[in-house]
Amino acid sequence: MTTYNGYELNYSIDELKQMTTEEMTDIILLSEQSEQYQALEEGDKKALKHLVAAAKILNDVSLWQDNPHNMALKHTLEQAAPHDEQAALSLKMFNSLNGVSGLNGIDEKPITIFKGLTTPAGKNFYPADLSIPEFHLILLKMFAEGKDQEIAKILSARTMVVREQDELKAIDYTEYFKKEFSAMANELEVAAHYCTNDLFKEYLSWQAQALLQNNEDMDMLADKHWAMMQDTPLEFTLSRENYDDEMTSTVLENPELAQLIKERNIEVIAKDMLGARVGIVNRQGTELLLKFKNTMPTLSGLMPYADKYTQTISANKELKQTMVDVDLVSLTGDYAQCRGGITVAQNLPNNDKLAIKTGGGRRNVYHRQVRLSNDPSRTQKMLNAFLHPDFHQYYNLAADHLFVIGHENGHSLGPSSEYQNAPGICKSIIEENKADTVSISFMPEYVKQGIITETELKEIYTTWIFRLLLRAKPIFPTETYKIVDLIEFNTLLRHKAIFFDDNNLIHIDFAKVSPAMYDLLTQVIEIQLSKSPQKARQYIEENTMWNDLHEHIAATHKKLGLKKYKNIVNFF
Repeated sequence: MTTYNGYELNYSIDELKQMTTEEMTDIILLSEQSEQYQALEEGDKKALKHLVAAAKILNDVSLWQDNPHNMALKHTLEQAAPHDEQAALSLKMFNSLNGVSGLNGIDEKPITIFKGLTTPAGKNFYPADLSIPEFHLILLKMFAEGKDQEIAKILSARTMVVREQDELKAIDYTEYFKKEFSAMANELEVAAHYCTNDLFKEYLSWQAQALLQNNEDMDMLADKHWAMMQDTPLEFTLSRENYDDEMTSTVLENPELAQLIKERNIEVIAKDMLGARVGIVNRQGTELLLKFKNTMPTLSGLMPYADKYTQTISANKELKQTMVDVDLVSLTGDYAQCRGGITVAQNLPNNDKLAIKTGGGRRNVYHRQVRLSNDPSRTQKMLNAFLHPDFHQYYNLAADHLFVIGHENGHSLGPSSEYQNAPGICKSIIEENKADTVSISFMPEYVKQGIITETELKEIYTTWIFRLLLRAKPIFPTETYKIVDLIEFNTLLRHKAIFFDDNNLIHIDFAKVSPAMYDLLTQVIEIQLSKSPQKARQYIEENTMWNDLHEHIAATHKKLGLKKYKNIVNFF
């Protein structure tokens, strides 16, 4: 039996062929032959290639953050692939997951490329052998010894945690990944030299410095400069999001630890998984985004309990938010972890970041190549299987983009990070639920503003409802977005905004859709304001019922054939 670094491959050649052909969708990014690249000025073409080089370096960082075996096993598969078909196909699966294991959004257990090798809850942010109970006991011991400062570092977003005798020690990313960050900074400085836009040039220089200094203020300054760029030809993002770490936030569900953390005024933020995005700004697509942007101060006043908290956006404040539609050249790191899905848009920095806390703005970036990947024939089969023919006319993939715009804008509304982080391990589910319900609740406002038509409103509702039809029962807490979909689907059923006829086909009562989601939005804001992990978990448990109807939907998906995996096709 062939082994790779002592591990056997988990899937046969036939299984891998099916996984990488019938069950895989290609996301094709721009090449040098694309009209978007050819239209760039020569300086920006040169800059772009250095940005891609920086993104590739960051992918190695992300692989290490995810699992301690990733780098070595990827290298082993790459060496074996030219003369070993099973290794070559396994490498393609590895590149899809961007790691040795991960959920695919359908199967209950993670896909594991190597037998017996999975990824722990704390990823590689924490020692692989560290269990949650031991983690809590060590922190309690450190609290008893007055080591509050080290605990604060351990529970912060930008540290890798290692064992030090019988305790834990936090190492800042800039120190832990010093070699990789230095190489990235060099590529960004060279890109800044070539690029033609002064704002973009300035941002790249700040981002390069942030990679070199153990100083959160440098990240803040880089984020603030990034969020100010509205009219630049290129896009480069160093993404820092903390949805992957399932270890850190568990401390808030331990009553003794939670009390000590509160008394010592320690902020608990899950670890940032890093990603890099490189692209070319699409000006036509960006114009549509800016129309939605102008409504955000009005929407802030319509939020539930708007008088109970201070929002970063309001009618009386300058709207510090840029928005761009981007043709993608490279996605690496966190972006390339296609584990049950792939990001179609993003609103950054998150509220836990210093740039937002100190009054900086946000930036929304939308991924054209991701949202435009579609199989029309398969979509029609799905429509025939699930949706009554009277509503087929309202399914429109372009409408899903309008929903996503509302979702990303929704992240900028509502309570601050103090409240968003309080639900502990449930925080990501609650925040994504908030963004979804903001989008659907306020879609009628966009009609009033003349941004969308009544017909487009029905298309948005229909297309969004269609995406709520789950292919499998989601796994808590890992599958954040699918748990949110289930909550919203069940709410629509409860409010009779949707119902199934005798043929199990969906009918939609359009008038009830937004009110149902506003009711849910109100509950979500109440949870964030309560700062209660227990209330968040109870809310999720009460709204994620799974019965025969859900099983029928999942079974129908499987009969029609499932696309479980994504393959990002990079040309640069």
